[in-house]
Amino acid sequence: MLRITDTRTGRVVEIPSAHRHLLRICVHLPAIDTGIGMAHLRAPLVGDVLARAAELHGLQALTALTTPDLPHDQTQALDRAMAALGIHPPATIGVPQLTETICAAADVHILAYDAVLPDAADGARIEVGQVSPPPPDGFAPAGTDPLAVRMLLLGHAYGVPVMATGSVLAEARRTLTHWRQQVAEWAQQPSRPIPADELRQARAVLADDLGVPALLDMLADVATRADVPAGAKFETFAFLDRVLGLDLVREVGHQHQATP
Repeated sequence: MLRITDTRTGRVVEIPSAHRHLLRICVHLPAIDTGIGMAHLRAPLVGDVLARAAELHGLQALTALTTPDLPHDQTQALDRAMAALGIHPPATIGVPQLTETICAAADVHILAYDAVLPDAADGARIEVGQVSPPPPDGFAPAGTDPLAVRMLLLGHAYGVPVMATGSVLAEARRTLTHWRQQVAEWAQQPSRPIPADELRQARAVLADDLGVPALLDMLADVATRADVPAGAKFETFAFLDRVLGLDLVREVGHQHQATP
């Protein structure tokens, strides 16, 4: 069972609360009067990870995204940006009136910074922290793998503000590149099962208020452990990437072979 802290009450709640086999998620964005940036993508990303974690726990997830008065071209830009970050498309996207059927029955409301939700709305609330400063050229600088942006944001608890500076984005990019290279190397070794302790720990941190930063720390530890076979490291990274969505197996099969 997944547990989150309802930011409205401060209480830990189990989800889903009413639909035992279906987690209904409603993501709320504020009015957008600028280009699409990281600040607009963080709440949909939290919704995406929550849906992925629910599926890992055997639940189905249905997500709606409300975007007040968003022009058609901005909606298209938002769609493209979410796709670039590996965010699964919401089942419904639009102004609140178009999404109210799903949102009225939502188990969880995810609010972007500055988004407003009526007090009467049922369901637990997740309030997502601010992202600053806004990048000068959109949500990802030119030439940057958008999934490095995803990794940067996943490295912070959802309610914590993020300073998206060039240096922290570069560090996320380096770590992502290094992990993909390691996964490709491990893939060349015989497969081994995921260590039971690591699997239990991963499920526990995800179930505990969506502890993705702890999951990233766990993977960093697994990568350096001599007692975990390479094949088990590969299976661990590949399995947990179902939640992280970082395309960690991208380089598998692309390793250069030495010339005899």
